[in-house]
Amino acid sequence: MKLNPNLLKATAVGALGGLLFGFDTAVIAGTTHSLTLAYALMPQQLGVTVAMALIGTVIGAMSAGIPGQKYGARETLRVLAIFYVLSALGCAFAWSWDTLLLARFLGGLGIGGSSVLGPVYIAELAPARIRGRLVGMFQINIVIGILLAYLSNFVIARQGLGPAEWRWQFGVAALPAVLFLVMLFGIPQSPRWLVTQKRVDEARAVLQKMGAEDTETELQEIVSSVHLERLEKTEPLFTWKYRLPIFLAITIGMFNQLSGINAILYYLNDIFGAAGFSKLSGDLQAVAVGGMNLLATLLAMSVIDKLGRKTLLLIGSVGTALCLAGVARVFLTHQHQEYLLWFLVAYIAFFAISQGAVIWVYISEVFPNRVRAKGQALGSSSHWVMNAVIAYTFPQLAKSSGAYPFMFFSAMMVLQFFVVLFFYPETKRVTLEQMQQRLGIE
Repeated sequence: MKLNPNLLKATAVGALGGLLFGFDTAVIAGTTHSLTLAYALMPQQLGVTVAMALIGTVIGAMSAGIPGQKYGARETLRVLAIFYVLSALGCAFAWSWDTLLLARFLGGLGIGGSSVLGPVYIAELAPARIRGRLVGMFQINIVIGILLAYLSNFVIARQGLGPAEWRWQFGVAALPAVLFLVMLFGIPQSPRWLVTQKRVDEARAVLQKMGAEDTETELQEIVSSVHLERLEKTEPLFTWKYRLPIFLAITIGMFNQLSGINAILYYLNDIFGAAGFSKLSGDLQAVAVGGMNLLATLLAMSVIDKLGRKTLLLIGSVGTALCLAGVARVFLTHQHQEYLLWFLVAYIAFFAISQGAVIWVYISEVFPNRVRAKGQALGSSSHWVMNAVIAYTFPQLAKSSGAYPFMFFSAMMVLQFFVVLFFYPETKRVTLEQMQQRLGIE
């Protein structure tokens, strides 16, 4: 099927926010050792340095909907793109630790806001028949951004830049950030937002430009859905009838981070260093981990509707638990360090085909329409808050023994297996209305 070029361009620009999301998330991995030396950081201060971006991410994710609704996703993404640029340049030219923290915080605002508004913008433009695949481009771009960050760190590390190396590793992110900002001036506002502003004629023109098959029918569906949402806006989330969806959203968000995924992504080079690998070798092995992350994510996108969400989570729980136990054993025994890379690559593969692929799809499926946005915000907040807590505590836990964090993460994956097995419903090929009945929602 041939895609409309205007639709393809708008989707690519929206998804570019995902690439910056992934890049800014992972680039810290190559800089932690240098930052520790440059600012004489204790483990607690290093945790603050990493977690500062996540504090911004939580705030950005929870608050992005307000300007997004008032000014539109496109306009808000332009502001977030400026945050990305300022963050990259601020980190590169940081003259003090406090300056670095402020720049990291700005980058976190960009990550959190774009993680909400990027997929929203794409979804509001895309035809229903291909919406899933187009929105999926955002997730794929996140993984590509992570891989590019590791690859960029490796290339820069080979240039012999000395004490300035970490500044270049941060600063290079300004290039795609500027590109993102410029390209945002070449795409339209979403037709759905235009309808909320009562600019129906402009919405019709955008639908036509995006290649809508039946412009008037789609426009009327948008008008009807906006009207319905206004009627249902007062529906509270925290009521007894939504207890199971709330439990599912909070636990899947928490377990996603209790797997240790972002602690590993943020501190990957430190993990390899603690196992005895050189910095350059650690940079190269990080590229291998990022490459597997991309391949496994692409695989997950092709099987999630065939194997099902619950099945993938169960497979991932077993695989990640075993791999994390293997990493813990390497640190406990100080033997077979050569297996560390293979354990981590296998871990990334199991994570990407399970939690990585399932979390956002699953959260969107277990809530009924009238509270879905609130439910997604709850699950996202659970995910990012736990992310910040683990990113802050990981260096302190790893200082006493590199094995302890991985033993904990492995145990959490065992716990996740049983929680998913006994409490999580399967959602594949189940309509949203049928899912409400299964969850006991009237």
